[in-house]
Amino acid sequence: MDTKQRIQLKAHELIMQYGVRSVSMDDIAAELGMSKKTLYQFYADKDELVDVIVLEELKKTEEDCISSRVNSRDAIEEMFLIMERIYKQFSNMNPMVLYDLQKFHPAAFEKFLKHKNDFLFKSIKENIERGVEEELYRAEINIDVITKYRLDAMLIPFNIMSFPPGKYNLADVTKETMELFLYGLSTLKGYKLILKYKSTQIKKSLTHDKKMVQ
Repeated sequence: MDTKQRIQLKAHELIMQYGVRSVSMDDIAAELGMSKKTLYQFYADKDELVDVIVLEELKKTEEDCISSRVNSRDAIEEMFLIMERIYKQFSNMNPMVLYDLQKFHPAAFEKFLKHKNDFLFKSIKENIERGVEEELYRAEINIDVITKYRLDAMLIPFNIMSFPPGKYNLADVTKETMELFLYGLSTLKGYKLILKYKSTQIKKSLTHDKKMVQ
């Protein structure tokens, strides 16, 4: 791994854990055991570094969504695969990240908004259309309205006034809101499939916990 990659990885780790504003270029240099001067040889300023990190995070999200769609047998399994990936991604993420981006790094935040309004809108819409076609989601729903509702609901777990970080875990809140959305979409056939996938997920989680203990 070259120096530029090391800087990016360490900055990504620190920013996701503590938020963007709380992590300075001095902090990143200290964690890497290098001078700030070396840091600036690879990144002109913090804005550039944050921009690279955001683009990498968005790229990973897109890859996860595409992979979940390709490797799923139906729309509900696609949602469960996405939930698994998001849970891992958000488990160590500070919800202040989005607020910090919006306030202190508007260019990077605009990239997030474009990703949300273009790629994520299309991804959610296609999942709903797929579920309706498979008779797992209710046929009478207004797909455009529900897609936009889901897009806005995605940001609810990042509301630190409603879900302060010391009391709530971002990954847990996100999982709850996604499951609620899924239940609201589903037909009776879909509801039964949700219960089946949840049961499989719980068994997998228990098996993983046992292995960790051993």
